[in-house]
Amino acid sequence: MPTTLTVNGEIHRLDLPDDVPLLWVLRDELGLTGTKFGCGVAACGACTVQIEGEAVRACQVPLADVWGEVRTIEGLGKPDALHALQEAWVKHQVAQCGYCQSGQIMQAAALLDTTPTPSDAQIDEAMQGNLCRCGTYTRIRAAIHDAAKMMER
Repeated sequence: MPTTLTVNGEIHRLDLPDDVPLLWVLRDELGLTGTKFGCGVAACGACTVQIEGEAVRACQVPLADVWGEVRTIEGLGKPDALHALQEAWVKHQVAQCGYCQSGQIMQAAALLDTTPTPSDAQIDEAMQGNLCRCGTYTRIRAAIHDAAKMMER
């Protein structure tokens, strides 16, 4: 039985097994490769997307369990403008290898949606499940603070 899935505002009709992880639906079926495969067990955060604004690990959400609209890194900004987080990421030169960055940014976006001016402790708590092998954690925190200020305006 076909499944209807809304991703970044676009409706998709998919004829896939219910147990296919959302990660593979996004990457293999929809061609949205910004969401990365990291570990497959929800331990690294590379596959973080949002469902109804909640940050989730796409590698562990079966297609049948998707409960609302999905937003990926491709749907974060506007077609002609970066999201404040993406601008801050560039400004603070957060990315080194860049592999974890889409998951980091999607997790940070979920945080800023619920906590517009987070403290260092709130950022650290929200971001703790997103790993960066390059160790850019202080830059990530600075970029989130900067994005929060940009979003206040």
